[in-house]
Amino acid sequence: MGICADEFREYVVQPTLDHLDMRSPLAENLLLGTAAVESGLGSHLHLANHTSLGIYQISPATHRRIWDTFLYNQHELASKVRGLASQREFLLHPHAELATNLSYATAIAWMVYLSAAPMCDDPTVANDPQQLATLWQQHYQSENSHSPEVFVEHYNQLILGKTVAA
Repeated sequence: MGICADEFREYVVQPTLDHLDMRSPLAENLLLGTAAVESGLGSHLHLANHTSLGIYQISPATHRRIWDTFLYNQHELASKVRGLASQREFLLHPHAELATNLSYATAIAWMVYLSAAPMCDDPTVANDPQQLATLWQQHYQSENSHSPEVFVEHYNQLILGKTVAA
């Protein structure tokens, strides 16, 4: 069993996006959907035979890419993201932060999306699980390689609380 979606939104996703000055319905819902499909909203923080970690299943290679090619020349944004990381542990085990620090992992997951493409704030996209699944597939999809249909199923079940018909 994973984390309660409403609590994850209220206590992790919204404050993290507020800290980054990037809160929007699209960002919230896309991050929640990503966590739902990638880890069952925290049911698994590390899957066997995968290198990805945390609620968003971010690989160490992706983590490095975000810092080396996206945040490296955006000093203010990089400072905000780094401010979410643990002081000592980030220096010793930076990738472990992806599994142990929900706010930091949320910020890095949002950076994955922003590094791929500018995100519009269209309310019709923000509230449509199918369109969120398309954005996830185009800009995020991890090594787990779920389909957009699985994204929609997980979103409907774990985020919206809809039961899936058998």
